[in-house]
Amino acid sequence: MHWDKEKIKSILPQREPFLFIDEVIEVEEGKRVVAKKYLDPALDFFKGHFPGNPVMPGALIIEAMAQTGLILYYTTKPHIAKTHPDYYLTSINVTFKSPVYPKDTLILEAHNFKIVEFGGVVDITAKVKDKIVATSRSTFAVVTKKNQDAK
Repeated sequence: MHWDKEKIKSILPQREPFLFIDEVIEVEEGKRVVAKKYLDPALDFFKGHFPGNPVMPGALIIEAMAQTGLILYYTTKPHIAKTHPDYYLTSINVTFKSPVYPKDTLILEAHNFKIVEFGGVVDITAKVKDKIVATSRSTFAVVTKKNQDAK
């Protein structure tokens, strides 16, 4: 299964320059998702992080991981995700193991630890080639527009 950027945009609320998934290359609905992000050397954040030795900021790796987790949520709870709810990253336990450089392709693999109607816990691994560059356990909340209006 292959999802292009347009399919991803139909699911995620983020847009360029804050969309950190280019394609989804594997989906096991409700269980696992694998996504990719090519790190074009022309991306703005490389200009300032760090001049002469550019690396992808850890916060943006976390964001790419979180976006992959939301794609997994979509495959698990499409009836909710299709309503375009708001997503809130509530906690993250991340370990960085190696820098990510311009021209790398970040491979993001999310596994369902526990996803329920209005949130979840997802384990995510980020790799470049076969090398793990970061791992995380992310917890997020999902708030539908209907629930927001009731407040």
